[in-house]
Amino acid sequence: MLPTPCLSAGCRRHARLAPGSVDSGFFASRQLHRAHISSRRRILRARISGSVASSSSSSSSSASAAEKSNVFGSEKRLSGPKKLLEGMPAPTRYVTCTAIVAGALMAGYAVGSQAKGTPNAALAGAIALGAVGGATAFVVNSMAPDVAAAQVHNLLVNHPDPRSLRGEEIEGILKKFGINKTNEKFNTELRNLYDSFVSSVIPPGNEDLKGDEAATIRKFKEALGLDDPDAAAVHIEICRRIVRQRLETGDRDTAVEELRAFQKLVYVSNLVFGEASKFLLPWKRVFKVTDSQVEIAVRDNAQRLFATKLSSIGTDVNIDQLKELRRIQLKVQLSDEITSSLFKSHTQKLLEGYISRALEVLKARTRIKDTKKLVMELESMLAYNDLLSALAKDADSSSLVPGVGPASVIGGVYDSDRAMDDLKLLYRTYLSEAVVSNGQLLKEKLPLLAQLKNTFGIGNREADDIMLDITTKVYRRRLSLAVTDGDLDAATSKATFLQNLCNSLQFDPAKASKVHEEIYRQKLEQCVADGSLSDEDISALLRLRVLLCIPQETVETAHADICGRIFAKVVNTAIASGVDGYDPETTATVRAAIKGLRLSQKAAMDIASKAVRTMFMTYVKRSRTADNRTESARELKKMILFNNLVVTELVDDIKQDPNVVKAEFVEEKKVEEVDYIDDGLEMLQSLRKTKPDQTRETSGKEPQKEITLRDDLPARDRTDLYRLYLIYCLTGETTHMPFGSSIVVQRDSSEFERLGELGIILGLTPMEIGTVHKGLAEQAFKQQAEVILADGKLLPQKMEQLVEVQKQLGLPSDSFQKVVHNIATTKMSGAIDAAVRSGELKVEEIKEMRDAGVKIDSMISKEQREKMYRSLVDRELSSGKGEFDEDKFYTSVPAELELDPAKCRSMVDDLTKQRLKSSLIQAVALLRQKNETGVVSQLTNLLLCDKLVRSEKLSWAVEDELKDLYCIYVKTSPPAEKQQRLQELFGFSASMAKSLEDFVAANGFSLAGDEEELKF
Repeated sequence: MLPTPCLSAGCRRHARLAPGSVDSGFFASRQLHRAHISSRRRILRARISGSVASSSSSSSSSASAAEKSNVFGSEKRLSGPKKLLEGMPAPTRYVTCTAIVAGALMAGYAVGSQAKGTPNAALAGAIALGAVGGATAFVVNSMAPDVAAAQVHNLLVNHPDPRSLRGEEIEGILKKFGINKTNEKFNTELRNLYDSFVSSVIPPGNEDLKGDEAATIRKFKEALGLDDPDAAAVHIEICRRIVRQRLETGDRDTAVEELRAFQKLVYVSNLVFGEASKFLLPWKRVFKVTDSQVEIAVRDNAQRLFATKLSSIGTDVNIDQLKELRRIQLKVQLSDEITSSLFKSHTQKLLEGYISRALEVLKARTRIKDTKKLVMELESMLAYNDLLSALAKDADSSSLVPGVGPASVIGGVYDSDRAMDDLKLLYRTYLSEAVVSNGQLLKEKLPLLAQLKNTFGIGNREADDIMLDITTKVYRRRLSLAVTDGDLDAATSKATFLQNLCNSLQFDPAKASKVHEEIYRQKLEQCVADGSLSDEDISALLRLRVLLCIPQETVETAHADICGRIFAKVVNTAIASGVDGYDPETTATVRAAIKGLRLSQKAAMDIASKAVRTMFMTYVKRSRTADNRTESARELKKMILFNNLVVTELVDDIKQDPNVVKAEFVEEKKVEEVDYIDDGLEMLQSLRKTKPDQTRETSGKEPQKEITLRDDLPARDRTDLYRLYLIYCLTGETTHMPFGSSIVVQRDSSEFERLGELGIILGLTPMEIGTVHKGLAEQAFKQQAEVILADGKLLPQKMEQLVEVQKQLGLPSDSFQKVVHNIATTKMSGAIDAAVRSGELKVEEIKEMRDAGVKIDSMISKEQREKMYRSLVDRELSSGKGEFDEDKFYTSVPAELELDPAKCRSMVDDLTKQRLKSSLIQAVALLRQKNETGVVSQLTNLLLCDKLVRSEKLSWAVEDELKDLYCIYVKTSPPAEKQQRLQELFGFSASMAKSLEDFVAANGFSLAGDEEELKF
């Protein structure tokens, strides 16, 4: 470990640290260090920067001399032998030392000879005095490093500029005294001098680095000839002093300053040693700091240095300045990302300066704004951005500082909602003052406008809105001037004049049409302010329409909206009076409003339709919120009466008024739709009653059909309302009595005619109406059919009852079949399935059901019919009769059950194979039970199965049981061919069969006898 450098020559003499000591010198010179460290740094910085006072003044010269002596301490004064040795070169010193040793040897030899007179005494004297001479020579040579170190120290103390120190000066002193840099004493002095220089170069406290510290220290280190490891040890030791001083300082501000000094030293040290600093400067191990802390120290100081250089860059930046910034960035070792951020922030601040000056002009408290200055500031800002963009494109990006490019306000002080309002105001002002000038749109300014939009970060929609607002105002102003001056009237083609006006402003013709419509609407509102349109008003509106080329459709829409509001009030007043308030006076008021407002029949009908439908919806809402079905039906009845007494009169007034401009209604198609109805629904009795009675004379007008709720209510809601009133017509008004009883107090067949009118009001088509009637008829038929078919049996007499009910209700045949099928699948399916399983359902009964009109395939599923067929075949194969009617089971039964004959034959084959094996097993089982009759029956079934499906030889584990079966069958004297087939199936030879037959013929065969013998 290196000794701690002292602060001055006096400190170095009195507080010299022993080699390997760290803290003793620090504590010994603690007070002096605090007293002189600041002055030492300040003095050396003054000398390095060339700010030494002029020597013209004697007082300033003496002060400068004092400062020079205090940078590296005062001069070292030599005395005695060192003084003599100071002017003695190395060869002279070597000769002198040799002479001293030789003279001592000669003198010792002479003294010894004279004293004893013997050769031995002379030799002893020579050795003694020679040793003294050698010691003297050694002392003289050992003082050479001290003298050389003193000369180097005094050289720097008296040097005019330590930065200009050359290595030759140090080498000259080394050669003069014949010593090497590795000499411990000399190297220690070099490190002390390097310590003082580094401590003075690094700015103290919160002062920022100037950027030349690393180069200055590196040059001084090379001039001293100090190796990197020794120099790195000096940097580590300086940092240790700073850390100790920070820990011992109680003042927080001073501690912060020392921390800043530590970070600056770390950063400068890394620059001095470059890549070698990674292993020469172990900050993490020595000071217990993390890599991130070191990176922060390097980054912060590099940022400050770069920011200092960057602050000198103004709006007139050029390519050389950008390259110089790149060189500085690499020099201070600042990353591209941070450099880019700093440069963009700097350009953004310059950009914000332009914006601030423009806003000052805009927000000035004067009536007349200096808009020219505002435009100039914004265009200067755009020029600055263009310059940055050009520099970024023209030069090599690797040679320029990162981040060169157009600046914007995003992320700056103007990146907020409140500031964005100011930017939009600037954009609007620039657009109105610079781009749109004298009613003309300057196309050469449009690129600048687009660039300004991007710089301010204004969205396309917002910019378009501002452009539209400005151009609309200018267009209206120029249009008003053209109408006032008569230019538009004098134009041959009004459309061409207006198109040219739009082209000059690049104004969308569609937007211009909107402006024309607004102007026409304003004029129309002025004309109808008194509630009617006069002939003069019509002429003025017609002239305006021709001048502005307003389409007829737009005119009609405007009249419908503006005049319609007035007419709507009249209609609302007319219908609000109810069924008793629509009198001749109301009729006159309605017709007068139509005449005065010059409304077309279609427009008047549309307005009336809207008001009437609103009233209709009021009745519908009341019906929905009623307590019971009867109250709901009464509200619907009120709506029907309102339609007949009020709405019909209103529609007639609109249609029959001779002043109404006739219009064609597209109602023919609707009438065609209303007249269409399915022929199958005409037979419904309830639907027939809704038709007006042609034989009965009707009073009053026919209810109107133009205004309906078809587009106001969903189809389901409209059919629900119609169904509700239909039920009311069928059941009448019901009054609930005590003890849960109820009576029908009123039932009027004329309600069905009102039901038809309700269907028109609801906008239901005949098909939809017929569907509702059909649904209720199906529901009534279903209730009666469920009673008739309660037992689940569809007999012919029951079928006749169902047909009679169908005729009474007028239910179509398809609905009849559907209801019967649904009942059959629910109630009768379980009974039929049980009958199929139990065998109670016979083919004859199925035939009767089919003859009665029941569709067997829909009533009984195919699986159930196949199951029934298997059951019939299985019973036949297991009956023990030995007979199978192929014509019946292959033809008749499949036809009755509507099954495929081929599939039935396949099912018979499968059942026969299964029954063949089971018959043998059951025969053996019955044999073991001594049941001869059962055995014979099973063997008969077995031979029947073999007859239907030819079988191979049967096998059984116990052959004696097969013999017993054969004997029992032979005992019954069967036909010879069956007996022969059984022999073949059991696999008996002719001799064995003959012996068994002889045995049965001679002795008989009885299972009971065998049992008795066994018991005996």
